[in-house]
Amino acid sequence: MAISYKDSGVDVERGYEAVRLMREHVKSTYTEGVLGDIGSFGGFFGMPKGMKEPVLVAGTDGVGTKLKYAIISDKHDTIGIDAVAMCVNDIVCQGAKPLFFLDYFATGNLNPEKVATVVSGVAEGCRQSGAALIGGETAEMPGFYPGGDYDIAGFAVGVVEKKKIINGSKIKPGDVLIGIKSSGIHSNGYSLVRKLWGEDIETLKKFDAELGAAPIDVLLTPTKIYVNSILALIEKVKVKGIAHITGGGFIENIPRIFPEGVGCRIDTRSYEVPPVFKIMVRKAKLTKEQAYNTFNMGIGMVVCVAKKDVDAACAQLESTGESCVVIGKTIKGSGVKLK
Repeated sequence: MAISYKDSGVDVERGYEAVRLMREHVKSTYTEGVLGDIGSFGGFFGMPKGMKEPVLVAGTDGVGTKLKYAIISDKHDTIGIDAVAMCVNDIVCQGAKPLFFLDYFATGNLNPEKVATVVSGVAEGCRQSGAALIGGETAEMPGFYPGGDYDIAGFAVGVVEKKKIINGSKIKPGDVLIGIKSSGIHSNGYSLVRKLWGEDIETLKKFDAELGAAPIDVLLTPTKIYVNSILALIEKVKVKGIAHITGGGFIENIPRIFPEGVGCRIDTRSYEVPPVFKIMVRKAKLTKEQAYNTFNMGIGMVVCVAKKDVDAACAQLESTGESCVVIGKTIKGSGVKLK
């Protein structure tokens, strides 16, 4: 008896339909650098003109177990924004302007409408960051991902003039750290988040007075994309270093931009921590160090500038719609000291 690929659980016709449905979303991200069209074996992108020493900067990431909340709530239109944000927010820390993005979507049972909805979020993230979605992969893997579960990851490439690369090498004690506020939990710490909030969708849909919203709405708030505000900032102010506050929170990520012999002191009282973090810290009985080593605690990006540039940096960030606050300063030493 013959067994077809479809009998094994892979229906190529569903794959074709998924591509057809996502085509409009993909094309909405195209910029002048895009060469070719969707469906080629590789995506083509022309290098920007007028640059003397262009340097490519690449980043890749996923969304992690935040996906579980998209799946149990059957809400798939924003998780793609998270996938883009996690990549482009990383590369803009080096001063790079995103050029293009590729996504990888894998599932046990391909639903063309669902994958197209996820990709609509990817396209939205690309539009927000100015990156073109020039390709990707949709994999149907029966027996590997149960039911309608899926995973999504991405890959972004940006460009920066070599002399304008931001690498933190000029940071010294006495510089100032400015925190740019987050939209929420973003896409890190969700293995703990799910332990604290659970996965009963009916409970998650109920309004929580302390939170001021239904938990599911807060938990699925997409990661903020900082690309445009950061690119505008570095054109106006001398930025010494930028840290994207992702997995590892303040304690792991901020020191990544410091040269040897430099640490920092953070005043955790300098801003109001959003309710969702206060609730989770209380539920999990986290120490201050544990909390700031797990979550972004309301700050999605940290920018380091000289003391004389603080006012100009804050004014510029606020002019692009960001909410920012001075959260600390650099000191002699290493690591992050919280007070």
